[in-house]
Amino acid sequence: MTIKRQNDWFATDGKLQLDNDLVLDMQHLMGLLAQTSSRFVPLGNGQFLALTQEFRKRLDDLRAFSEKSGKGLRIHPLAALTLDDWMEEVGDLKADKHWKAHVQRLKEVQTLEPELPSTLQAELRDYQIDGFRWLARLAHWGVGACLADDMGLGKTLQALAVILTRAPAGATLIVAPTSVGMNWISEAQKFAPTLNPIQFGSGNRQKLLDNLQPFDMLVCSYGLLQQEEVAEMLSKVQWQTIVLDEAQSIKNFATKRSQAAMALQSSFKLITTGTPIENHLGELWNLFRFINPGLLGSLESFNQRFAIPIERYQDTQARHQLKKLIQPFLLRRTKNQVLAELPSRTEILLHVELSQDEMAFYEVLRREAITKLAESGASAGAKHLQVLAEIMRLRRACCNAQLVQPQVSLPSSKLQLFGEVLTELLDNRHKALVFSQFVDHLHILRDYLDQHNIRYQYLDGSTPAGDRKKRVDAFQSGDGEVFLISLKAGGTGLNLTAADYVIHMDPWWNPAVEDQASDRAHRIGQQRPVTIYRLVAKNTIEEKIVDLHRHKRDLADSLLEGAEMSGKISTEALLQLIHEG
Repeated sequence: MTIKRQNDWFATDGKLQLDNDLVLDMQHLMGLLAQTSSRFVPLGNGQFLALTQEFRKRLDDLRAFSEKSGKGLRIHPLAALTLDDWMEEVGDLKADKHWKAHVQRLKEVQTLEPELPSTLQAELRDYQIDGFRWLARLAHWGVGACLADDMGLGKTLQALAVILTRAPAGATLIVAPTSVGMNWISEAQKFAPTLNPIQFGSGNRQKLLDNLQPFDMLVCSYGLLQQEEVAEMLSKVQWQTIVLDEAQSIKNFATKRSQAAMALQSSFKLITTGTPIENHLGELWNLFRFINPGLLGSLESFNQRFAIPIERYQDTQARHQLKKLIQPFLLRRTKNQVLAELPSRTEILLHVELSQDEMAFYEVLRREAITKLAESGASAGAKHLQVLAEIMRLRRACCNAQLVQPQVSLPSSKLQLFGEVLTELLDNRHKALVFSQFVDHLHILRDYLDQHNIRYQYLDGSTPAGDRKKRVDAFQSGDGEVFLISLKAGGTGLNLTAADYVIHMDPWWNPAVEDQASDRAHRIGQQRPVTIYRLVAKNTIEEKIVDLHRHKRDLADSLLEGAEMSGKISTEALLQLIHEG
């Protein structure tokens, strides 16, 4: 077997000699392996090749980590870590000097012990020092990293530490949601005073980019990044370091923001996210396309090798292979693993008994939805969207009938229970974060708080960036008993440890997104136990969504910890949610 450099990849070729007359080349052998999962491989004419279980597994690994090229295969240089042991065990291996030097460099990188920059004004916890060293090693190697720690474990601080080590050589670009951008600036000012944080906004943007200096740290929002003119400007700069914060923002490869991100240039790209996969493995593929292009192959080959076997058939071997391939570049620690001192977190499901009138209203909507969808002649994609739209109406009806028909004057049982829970919390001097996906639902809650003279802060997608920080700081310093927040606009990047209760007014499809929101309160700095309430309307679609939570596991955790997997929810499964009364 031979392995040698071919452009930016390594090409490998080899033969398996069975007897004097029968020799299988690499591609022929791989083609035969694809036809069966048994260790007995059919050769035709009633003949079989018997492989040991171990050798079969090794060949399967090689097939998973390589692509066809000419008569042989080619291996992405970053897959070398995965295949190094494999290569050592292969008899008669002829590797060129480039492969040997590449493998040697990988081994050297793994033994590096980078020192924390002396200008970092923070006391890092042990796991944060480990995270910094891991990032610094990958940066030294010149490859990208995905820091996927749980929310609230200080990903920003670990990133700032590695930015500081690289800042003398050039400028840094931070891309973050609007709600998080100000947090980067204040954390840099506090922990890394030698950095020069700059908010990228109005003014002469080109002049600003032309005059960038070492230690400059430009903070740009995803909204701005996806503007064509801005994307072009930013793509022409050779950044020293690029960080995409809350990188699930580029999970969909077809979006403008994903395309703009892929055009950015840097020798070290870092993504931080508490949820590397929110719905399906295609999202992980796109994140890795940003940090380490080519490692996971084309989307089509990734789907064939990994996504379909794992999501559709729960293929454990494919899952282990994917885990092995991404593990050197993805670091994830959970709170339970590293923060023994964090206070306890209790989750309580509160069932809302809808009134007879509310249930009748809901049932009319449900039957209308079934009829409408049964009569629809839409194509598969359009039908899926129609089903989601009908489900959205039912979910809104569970919260408050006025969200579906403003002229209806039905009292809301959910609002009543919310009032009872809140009264008890405030009587006992607690503070609460209140999340809803629906901004107009938050408006109803806001009216309720106004009527009862309850002080509060408010944040949704329309809140200007500067005001967000003011409202967060005000709440943290005691101005307000309640913080009303839209799940999408405030579910990430905020530190709200002044609250020790979290109330979710409506369940979201993915429990990981709700957990991110709850982690605004349950994070470093929290001194009290945190209680999380979920208000769920009984005998409605809300209960079915919560039931899905029990079966759905975060795909990222399944890759790292081996839990069960699930993929996208099919149109048929969504229809079933409406049909069951």
